[in-house]
Amino acid sequence: MIAPPRSAPAVDTGSALNGHDTHLSAGKAGETVSALCTAILRIGASLDPDTVLRAAVDGARDLTGARLGMIATVDETGAPDGFVESGFTLEEAAELAAWPDRGPLFEHLRSLAKTLRVDDLAAYVRGLGLVPTPALSRTFQGTPMLHRGVIVGSFFLAEKPAGTPFTDADEALLALFASQAATAIANARTHRAERRARARVEALVETSPVGVVVFDVQSILPASFNREARRIVAELLEPDAPPESVLKELTCRFADGAEVALDGVRLARTLGDATTMRAEEVELSIADGRCVRTLINVTPIRNEDGGVLSVVVTLQDLGPLEELERLRAEFLTMVSHELRAPLTSIKGSAAAALGARPPLPRTELLQFLRIVDAQADHMRGLIGNLLDAGRIEAGTLSVDPKPTDVAMLVDRARITFASGGAANPVRIDLAPDLPRVMADGERVEQVLYNLLTNAARNSPGSSPIRVQATRDGVHVAVSVVDQGRGLVPKTLRRLFQKHVALGG
Repeated sequence: MIAPPRSAPAVDTGSALNGHDTHLSAGKAGETVSALCTAILRIGASLDPDTVLRAAVDGARDLTGARLGMIATVDETGAPDGFVESGFTLEEAAELAAWPDRGPLFEHLRSLAKTLRVDDLAAYVRGLGLVPTPALSRTFQGTPMLHRGVIVGSFFLAEKPAGTPFTDADEALLALFASQAATAIANARTHRAERRARARVEALVETSPVGVVVFDVQSILPASFNREARRIVAELLEPDAPPESVLKELTCRFADGAEVALDGVRLARTLGDATTMRAEEVELSIADGRCVRTLINVTPIRNEDGGVLSVVVTLQDLGPLEELERLRAEFLTMVSHELRAPLTSIKGSAAAALGARPPLPRTELLQFLRIVDAQADHMRGLIGNLLDAGRIEAGTLSVDPKPTDVAMLVDRARITFASGGAANPVRIDLAPDLPRVMADGERVEQVLYNLLTNAARNSPGSSPIRVQATRDGVHVAVSVVDQGRGLVPKTLRRLFQKHVALGG
């Protein structure tokens, strides 16, 4: 016959723990209360879930005399989340872990809405249609762990000394420990979620492309500099100096001409009186003349009384934008110059042909028309180069490599170059054993032509331009060499920047 589980009557925890239960003497009750307080303090002393669960199960075992204790937790979705056991031998733990009906039993126990107390666990398990394992004890009690009405797990105790059953006082202790453990678990999870959220925010701020500095008003010190803020102020710092040291001699110059020196007293007043500021151009400078132009936003963080607790300052370095504007101006200047020359020739030839009195002979007229045609082709080439530059920037430039003869590509580029009226002779020096290469002939010819015109632009008109090609492993290296003055060393770092004209 199956031993039925004891019902779970309402338990007067105060009576059970203060001497009114017949199983506890006054002295024993006092010791129990003291031990209970100590155990509860241990449970609440940590926000680490494993530490909390271990303290709870060990404290409940000690106070009830149970040899075995176990806590199974579930996550927010109800799925198993953690498992802590106490008192089991290695053999018992292994046997329980290998028990086929372990899952169904724990699933049943997790579904209980109130405390379960039985004197013969094996018989109870058989009553569920499961096959018990020898590791199961006789006496057992378990209860759900609830936090604000939500189950966060289950708490089990088993095997009182000499097989004695669990008492109402034991049940009250289990319920109290389960409540404390549930609250501690919820607090630990909240703390863990807050840490994760904080870590995500800190990572977002640290990797932001905008500089972020947070000032603490009371200490008048920056609480944090993100990576971009450190990079911006690094231009004003001595090597290895901390970023906050720049505040000792920093001057802020605003667009209206106002200046603020951020020494200690003025910084404290500035932070205390901080108001919201949006998109203000400010030049940060120090005494030796070094400066950085920035776009600044200021946001004060206030308490309930309106006082400023901290100030968040965001900085954007205007240097790259100014450099972009400079490059744009250079590019427009270069394009207008390149287009003006053929337009001038076209306009001049057309005006000469149309305005001649008497009309020009046919041979002279054809000569002017040839100039117009050649310069129109030149303009089309310039516009094609601009379109190709846009395609390269967008990553949409098409390339169609095919087996190609290098000598043919070089000769085509030379002919195109010479037909444009270039005065520089082109000398070709190709190795005799050059193989055919996989290349887009039209694109390579265009590159060679650009190199030839660049060489002619930066070398004396009568000096030769040499085109060389040699085998380099599985590749063919082609070089264009002129007799110009070369580049100034300090301009080499800008050699491959877009839209930059470097003087020789």
